[in-house]
Amino acid sequence: MIKNSLRVGFFLGARQIYRASIWTNILIIAVMVLTFLNLVFVSGILLGLVEGSSQGIKASYSGEMIIKPLENKNYIQQTPRITKYLDSLPEVENYTVRYLSGGKVEANYRSKSNPYDKSDSLSTTIAGIDPKQESNATQLDDNLVAGEFLDRSDVNSVLIGSRLLAEYSRVQEPGLTLLDNVNVGDKVRINIDDFSKEYKVKGIVKSKVELVSNRIFMIDSELRKILNRSDYGANEIAINLYPDASAVEVTDHLEESAFGNLAKYQTWEESQGSFFKDIQLTFGILGNVIGSIGLAVATITIFIVIYINAITRRKFIGILKGIGVYPEAIEISYVFQSLFYSVSGTAIGSFILFKFLVPFFDRNPIDFPFSNGILAVSFESTLIRILVLICATFLAGYFPAKLITKQNTLDTILDRN
Repeated sequence: MIKNSLRVGFFLGARQIYRASIWTNILIIAVMVLTFLNLVFVSGILLGLVEGSSQGIKASYSGEMIIKPLENKNYIQQTPRITKYLDSLPEVENYTVRYLSGGKVEANYRSKSNPYDKSDSLSTTIAGIDPKQESNATQLDDNLVAGEFLDRSDVNSVLIGSRLLAEYSRVQEPGLTLLDNVNVGDKVRINIDDFSKEYKVKGIVKSKVELVSNRIFMIDSELRKILNRSDYGANEIAINLYPDASAVEVTDHLEESAFGNLAKYQTWEESQGSFFKDIQLTFGILGNVIGSIGLAVATITIFIVIYINAITRRKFIGILKGIGVYPEAIEISYVFQSLFYSVSGTAIGSFILFKFLVPFFDRNPIDFPFSNGILAVSFESTLIRILVLICATFLAGYFPAKLITKQNTLDTILDRN
């Protein structure tokens, strides 16, 4: 009986779809396409906003893994030995060694009319870098918006982050001190403990990653001399790996090596902590809530379409039951129609999503103030949403058909209530 009901149900359902208006079919499928895209697109954009920021930190700051000092140390112990070992690892593509120090930067101190006037001054992080290493590992030179990048001979020049400058700040926060009237070629004074020296601004770095745009960069040898760090003890080593290498495996390997107790080894995800994961979870829930509204609309739409179809064919359904067609076959025919619309809609929507939308946003990320937003969707999450949509439309097709078929056969043939 089940086999015959399925065969008859599919036949009746296919016949009704074929005989329906082509514009009706197109309209219903279009509703399903838009519903599917709403389910995936909204959450994808929200998650992509966070994912874009996380990926930006990975690309511009930490690399795929990062080495930092132990909690009770001021810098990475035996840095030259660690970097020599990194050179021997086949998984490591490149890395950059950074020396960090807190300090103050002053501007406009020469133009004070009164010696007691306060010059522009703020506390920031001074980063000593090897320009070639930093360019290879994080493409810092691509973030220049003015001036030129450093080279090894620029011991009296610095790069300054745009978030330290009033000219590049969209909205100045209350209580936040920024340097005013500072451009390429101007002089700034850097104070680190008892050290004070004037440097020329060679370039301005603008990045959506605060850890980059809130820093001042100088040649590593200059900062080491200021800090009297003759042992080459670095504060950060950002590492990029080859595509087939695992950051987790390399991190574990370094922790188990002879250098495991000399520094803290983290993957790029570990270095970012739980903040981005918490935000992603929050945005994922928000996207699902918004998408569920569209899902409810699509379910109601399919329910109404199937119910009206069944009501207008009530007499025909009664005749089918009268000649011996099982009610289950009739119900299957309407379920088949709803599944046809949902499967067609999700198939077309998936094609549009992965063929056009995802590549488009990868090439043209949304310019958010703190990240380049992408469309973050995965095959697994998309498949879950497809199954949810199909289940919802299955129920939307089954219940109206059930309401009609459970009525008395003679009443349906005679069209009596």
